Amino acid sequence: MKIEQIYTGCLAQGAYYIESKGEVAIVDPLREVKPYIEKADADQAKIKYIFETHFHADFVSGHITLAKETGADIIFGPEANPSFEAIIAKDNQEFKLGDITIIALHTPGHTMESTTYLLRDKDGKDHAIFSGDTLFLGDVGRPDLAQKAAHMTQEQLAETLYDSLRNKIMPLADDIIVYPAHGAGSACGKNMMKETVDTLGNQKKMNYALRADMTKEEFVKEVTDGLLPPPLYFPLNVKMNKEGYEDIDKVIAQGTKPLSPEDFEAIANKTGAIVLDVRHQSEYIKGHIPRSIFIGIDGGFAPWVGALIADVQQPILLVAPKGRVEETITRLSRVGFDNTLGYLDGGFESWETSGKEYDTITSIPASEFKDIVATKEVPVFDVRKESEFVAEHMDKAHNSPLDFLNDYLTEFPDDKTFYVHCAGGYRSVIAASILKSRGIHNLIDIAGGFKDIKGVGIQTTDYVCPTTLK
Repeated sequence: MKIEQIYTGCLAQGAYYIESKGEVAIVDPLREVKPYIEKADADQAKIKYIFETHFHADFVSGHITLAKETGADIIFGPEANPSFEAIIAKDNQEFKLGDITIIALHTPGHTMESTTYLLRDKDGKDHAIFSGDTLFLGDVGRPDLAQKAAHMTQEQLAETLYDSLRNKIMPLADDIIVYPAHGAGSACGKNMMKETVDTLGNQKKMNYALRADMTKEEFVKEVTDGLLPPPLYFPLNVKMNKEGYEDIDKVIAQGTKPLSPEDFEAIANKTGAIVLDVRHQSEYIKGHIPRSIFIGIDGGFAPWVGALIADVQQPILLVAPKGRVEETITRLSRVGFDNTLGYLDGGFESWETSGKEYDTITSIPASEFKDIVATKEVPVFDVRKESEFVAEHMDKAHNSPLDFLNDYLTEFPDDKTFYVHCAGGYRSVIAASILKSRGIHNLIDIAGGFKDIKGVGIQTTDYVCPTTLK
């Protein structure tokens, strides 16, 4: 028996490859399925099952493409109603894979079809659970994403999740291995550990949601407390996972069309496409196409695209580093953005050498910013998350989290220069690009973010209630 976790850091997502006696099961595959097929070929094995723990909201799963290419059966838990052919497992239904058994445990609460898959080894011993978004390490799945589909409140879903954990998960042996669908950084939970594999016994000790003496009322309160609004693209990804989507090869073929600066500009004007620049922020600052949006490929790329662009149907034109166009299109497709129309051939340099207009962002080091604030008070906008801001922030700074920047547009001054920063310099340039695309140009970025602000000794405030401008 072989179990391999295939973890994608950008999405904080874990897919799983399970092999026994020449038969393979994949749990929650990513959109690009070639790696799973290659692994099975290397093991001289055949992919037999594709287990989906639920209809994912934060990424588009590869289940449909993988089934088409391998003939494997797609398996969902009870209450799933996909638009394509799939096995809808009954609670406790068993599936043989080589000499091991995988059992579907219906664990509703995060969504009503949520199912945990229990792996039982060749000797009949419970070995591991693939818990999807039902149980994370340090947390459980948020119960507010499926309210509309389930015709339930988040409190009712939380109560359902409490019962699932107590009746299906917690009675299992402590030495069982927990393989969750996500780790720290995912928007599907709020308190996840950085580790991606653990034992159930340790989770019973460490995870607040698994306290043995916890009442249902306490569980509901703690699980629903402090939930931020989910990213706007989540329902669109659920729809794609439930109803189907375009083959990724066609998406890549469409997106990898090289365009001259003239064609690039003409298509942008004709279609209303967003120009998405995925280079490093230091390059974007020096020069970029006017009104283009920066979201660097080397940061938390896909989730930020989903959160800030939101509409998966939005046409996109790419400005990408050399050799990374296909990677960018693939990563966009993971969160459902399939409408890339092409890329700027020759990169930004070709735009610049063609003599076309370009824009820049003023960015200064924290040491220079320190000299400015020593002589006068200036407006400062911190675009980190509210939790980061609450923990520690610069005195008199305003918190306007990047996730919800559009809610704060009217609060940025139009009669004076203001300064923006994040933790390390990535998110503040995203924010600056969005503001400039909205016609707000009187801003200066603080390079290095809060890390450098603290490093040069600018006064900060610890652990106070946030002051937002919303």
